[in-house]
Amino acid sequence: MTTVRHSFISVITVIQSHRYIRKLPAWLEGLYAELTSQFSDYEFIVVNNHCDQDAIDAVVNPLPETLRKNIFLLNLSAAVSRDNALLAGLDRSNGDYTLIFEFDFTAKPQLVTRLWEKSQSGYDIVYLRAHERHLPLAHRLLYKMFYGIMQRYSGLRLDPRAHHTRIISRRALNSLLRLRENSRYLKANYALVGYNTAWLDVEEPLHPDPEAGFGEQFRTSLVAITSFTSFLRTLLLWIFLFSVVVAGIAIFNAIKVKLTNVDIFGEHAESLSGWAFLVVLISVFFAITCLNLYIMSIYLSNIYSEIKNRPLYIIESVKRY
Repeated sequence: MTTVRHSFISVITVIQSHRYIRKLPAWLEGLYAELTSQFSDYEFIVVNNHCDQDAIDAVVNPLPETLRKNIFLLNLSAAVSRDNALLAGLDRSNGDYTLIFEFDFTAKPQLVTRLWEKSQSGYDIVYLRAHERHLPLAHRLLYKMFYGIMQRYSGLRLDPRAHHTRIISRRALNSLLRLRENSRYLKANYALVGYNTAWLDVEEPLHPDPEAGFGEQFRTSLVAITSFTSFLRTLLLWIFLFSVVVAGIAIFNAIKVKLTNVDIFGEHAESLSGWAFLVVLISVFFAITCLNLYIMSIYLSNIYSEIKNRPLYIIESVKRY
């Protein structure tokens, strides 16, 4: 005999494209069977990230009424990032525990119960952890550099193999929702709120999001690095120190050539010459200046986004089935 767990579970997913719509019925039916047998109360929060609502209705309406009555469809008025779409669902969550459940685990609805049981051991956040990450070479290098910077300069404990799928307690979710930043990177925010965190190992590898190209992921990485770390500030310091060293060498070389007609490399040089050296020196400092301006522009852009205080998402409508 199965023991029903007296907890209210809110399950969230995001519809990013039509391929997710095709997977939605199996996702709902599998979770419905698991939640009905294991928990006393539950709800499904499906965030439609500006996809075709008629296509969603077409796959949801044939489902049993006992399932459909637990579905809330949040239709966003414009497409936003995946993290901001998840935030719309998190804001709407009413459960004692909130579960973000990816379509990659549609065939394993029992993971819901496993995550909940792990949380009962004193953990407020429990996530699924992959054994490996399947990425093209360019993406792999970007992720390695990104997580290396984040772990060293942010002071946050980020797991580079963490799936988005996780269960969050009510008190941890309340703390998470108080972080109303415009530059959202949820995995960093999970670490920022703290609370006891654990993971469950799964065989499913991490895959790149097909809806996010390399350029978008690179921009997201820059935003996260500037929002959560002091890396670029440290980089500016090292650039300044390097420029001081280069300037010192250039001054020493100029004085040495003036006095001995021999440069620092031991080559004979005329003191009147130096046009090429000046061109190189000016070019180096010009590049350094441009780099500094570019880095400062990233910080100014983040500040500008915060000052505007625009909504992270706009819900066009909420539908009950």
